[in-house]
Amino acid sequence: MNVLLRSARYPNWGVFRPLASVRHSSIKALRDRFKDPTSPFHLPPGTQGPESPDPLPEELSPADEGRAKLIELGFDPDSFWEQPVVWGDHDSFQHVNNVRYLRFLESGRIHWMRALGQELGGPERADAMIKGKGVSLILKSISLDYKRPVVYPDTLLVAHQPHPGPLHTSSKVNSPTVTTGRQARTHFHVKGAIWSYAQRRIVTESDSVVVWYDYDKLTKCDPGEAARAVVQRRMDLRKAHGSH
Repeated sequence: MNVLLRSARYPNWGVFRPLASVRHSSIKALRDRFKDPTSPFHLPPGTQGPESPDPLPEELSPADEGRAKLIELGFDPDSFWEQPVVWGDHDSFQHVNNVRYLRFLESGRIHWMRALGQELGGPERADAMIKGKGVSLILKSISLDYKRPVVYPDTLLVAHQPHPGPLHTSSKVNSPTVTTGRQARTHFHVKGAIWSYAQRRIVTESDSVVVWYDYDKLTKCDPGEAARAVVQRRMDLRKAHGSH
């Protein structure tokens, strides 16, 4: 009885088809589709199909990869500064001297300060920010975390990201344990990162405190709501890009 029911539901049940025969049938059908001019798989005689049915993903350049990764981590694109490594950056230990990174970060920070000034008041304010005129920024402290040595030849991408503090090294600045309250009126913290094009990774990180400073009165100051809003927008970049 059971055999009769199974035969009724599955007419081909119990029919043995050799595996070689099935495979041969499938290959023949595929070849026929290659030869059929109406088939989307048609290959004209004398031509060769692609190595893969799917296009290969385009490999990012070291520069594009670095920018994409730093943006993903919440760094401000306006702060990106390319720093070529020269032979004279080496010391007797055959790698870039540790002190040079302070200069690299300084160059990136000054470039970033110009971007802040540009947003606050155009080219005139951008120039004033780096010439000690009116209200600008001054470095109070900085710490560095060297992750990998750098050697010539290489190009580095320097990036900065403001945050409310406290001081942190490494990417823990984006962790839930970091204070996310309002920035102080007279200062804020800045995380820095240096990406190596040759190594395709972050090779140095930093954290610093910068102070709003009135260079005319030679004292720290409250820069006003407009300046704090410009900084706050950059603090919020890591949230906009979903960094944790």
